Amino acid sequence: MTSTPSDALLRDVLTRARSVACVGVSPNPVRPSHFVARYLSLRGYRVVPVNPTCAGTTLFKEEVVPDIASISGPVHILDIFRKPEAVPALVEDGLARLPDLVCVWLQIGIVSPEAEAMCAAAGVPIIQDRCPKIEYQRLFGELRQGGFATGIISSRL
Repeated sequence: MTSTPSDALLRDVLTRARSVACVGVSPNPVRPSHFVARYLSLRGYRVVPVNPTCAGTTLFKEEVVPDIASISGPVHILDIFRKPEAVPALVEDGLARLPDLVCVWLQIGIVSPEAEAMCAAAGVPIIQDRCPKIEYQRLFGELRQGGFATGIISSRL
């Protein structure tokens, strides 16, 4: 069973990272992968969309690439929106090809003991069954805009 990541780890990852590869991102704006990637791009992250079915198109001011091997430039977070059985191969590829990784992130509902073991062996943190959009909003006080009590006191409107 995977452990719950500490708020300190989540905050560190979200603060240090400047780029996110979203594997399995959808061009459909109502899909969770799309609005999470869009949110991250609006927060200043470079979002590299990875999806073979729409490679060559543009999302979030970046060209969609078909696979991890086609990514150019540094990637700090490998954010995966794929079924659990696809995760180990993606994580193996990411660990081999993305030397600047700060974290591997598996979206809500996705857990992979195999990927967890690979990340542990590589010394790269893995966050499973979480959403970077939700965690960003929770940790940096944005949930209150939706009526949620975050425990963060702020005078921002």
